[in-house]
Amino acid sequence: MTTDLTFKRIGLFIRKDDTVMENAVERVNAFLSQAGLEVVCNEKLSFLPDLTLVPATAFPAHCDLTIAIGGDGTLLSASRALAGTDMPIVGVNVGRLGFLADVTLNNLEQQLQQVISGRYRDDRRFMLQAQIQGHDEAPGIAMNDVVIHAHQNLHMIEFETYINGKFLNSQRADGLVIATPTGSTAYAMSAGGPILDVDLDAIVLASVCPHTLSNRPLVVAADNRIEITLSENNITTGMVTCDGRPGQILRPGDTVRIERHQSQIRLLHLEDHDHYSILRAKLEWGRKLTC
Repeated sequence: MTTDLTFKRIGLFIRKDDTVMENAVERVNAFLSQAGLEVVCNEKLSFLPDLTLVPATAFPAHCDLTIAIGGDGTLLSASRALAGTDMPIVGVNVGRLGFLADVTLNNLEQQLQQVISGRYRDDRRFMLQAQIQGHDEAPGIAMNDVVIHAHQNLHMIEFETYINGKFLNSQRADGLVIATPTGSTAYAMSAGGPILDVDLDAIVLASVCPHTLSNRPLVVAADNRIEITLSENNITTGMVTCDGRPGQILRPGDTVRIERHQSQIRLLHLEDHDHYSILRAKLEWGRKLTC
């Protein structure tokens, strides 16, 4: 039954703290099993005890496709776990927005059949990495954004920004968002940044509640090296976070280096995927205005 299928070994990626995906996981597993495919999962599931447990980092050795079930946050987690591999990822949207995870529960089986049969669009997205200079921690990886912000208080932070070693500016703000085109519709957009076309090789720097209104969002080439130094004048610590996950503490004088990660993430979309229609739907651009 699987002779005409492009993918035959499937890894289900879920987040164990996600309580809304049980029905979706059961449906995905049932469909794949009926198609005669080999299925593993990165978490042990009480409602599917016979499903083989394989850590996500081992998916490339056991699978040829990852299905992230949950929402965009789950897909972001999968992308970080699989960074440095060429493992294709398709997202099943159980959440609300679904900019990245575009397989829906309403058409789950039909849409998954298209993907595993090879009827999909291949989409490559670059990632960012962030590291505190002089620290031994491994670089943080982000598909959406790297954010510099205050740590556990409501104080503004003061910081300096350098691009390729050249001084850009000094500012006081609640934080700074450095986002990929993928992340330009997330926190960066809430901070007033522009929406970047996903095919652009660029990143956006958007200040969060800057003290001076002349600090405007800036778009630069993705190959640039960005360095953010937490000013010695700060009376509080800061933090650097990647894709909203728990981050690393910054002390006055610390410098964070942000640059393009060496690998890309390979997303699979349905053949009729249209990024602009998703923007219209999620941002309600097509809603009829009433007086």
